[in-house]
Amino acid sequence: MPEGDTIFRAARTLNRALCGEVVTGFETQLPNLSRVDFDSPIAGRTIEKVESHGKWLLMHFSGDLILLTHMLMSGSWHIYRPREEWQRPFSDMRIVIKTEKFWAVAFNVPIAEFHTADTLRRRQGFRSLGQDVLAAAFDPAQSVDSLRVRGDLELGVALLTQSVIAGLGNVFKSEVCFACGLNPFRKVASLLPEDLKCLVETARRFLLANTTETSGDQMITYTGMRRTTGRSSFEERLWVYGRRNDPCRKCGTPILSRKQGSDARITFWCPQCQPAASTL
Repeated sequence: MPEGDTIFRAARTLNRALCGEVVTGFETQLPNLSRVDFDSPIAGRTIEKVESHGKWLLMHFSGDLILLTHMLMSGSWHIYRPREEWQRPFSDMRIVIKTEKFWAVAFNVPIAEFHTADTLRRRQGFRSLGQDVLAAAFDPAQSVDSLRVRGDLELGVALLTQSVIAGLGNVFKSEVCFACGLNPFRKVASLLPEDLKCLVETARRFLLANTTETSGDQMITYTGMRRTTGRSSFEERLWVYGRRNDPCRKCGTPILSRKQGSDARITFWCPQCQPAASTL
């Protein structure tokens, strides 16, 4: 599933390509979007901005209209020049937003809705989002407080709870816990204030590092596989995620993994560096 860093990069590229441009054409395979387009045509509107909030992407059009999308496991946005060959088959297309210079194409996007500013504020699942870990005005203390009040949750589950902090996914969950030396199966209530601070600050640092802008004015959304170790080698890019039975990069102990939470997401950890003995 795309995490907050991926959605942030996609929104940044879409904004660079589309902001201030007039929509010259709109196509969709989604009936709920077609109905809105029929009643209030998208063509002729100006794209005011594209932004992300956690794992959600928002495209703002003139006339108080917002396209809200969520990628879930398989969705993606692409940018193409008009009539440029697509990298995905037409059958995967869900939305095409055309301007004179660029076309934005959404492939296999499972959640796509038009909203006004008012209906977006009331949209279940969006209205309750916590702070975006990548927001320019991010306040670490606020997210520490949000974690603290969910003391009943296991740490790994809490970090994936978007109402606590928005943007973390399964990869960063495991990586952040490892970097802070905390067992992901501990209850949040067992953590010290300095533990909570480490988690929030590390989460922001890791995601920011994976959104570094190096493309200048080019239309680039892909910047390589995400990294948390700071090492240049592809094989050494992550601490624990996806490394079951491989030796820990710090102590050599085999990495463990098991499913966690009601969604049964797989969590990876080092039993030596993140001991279960501290679990309360």
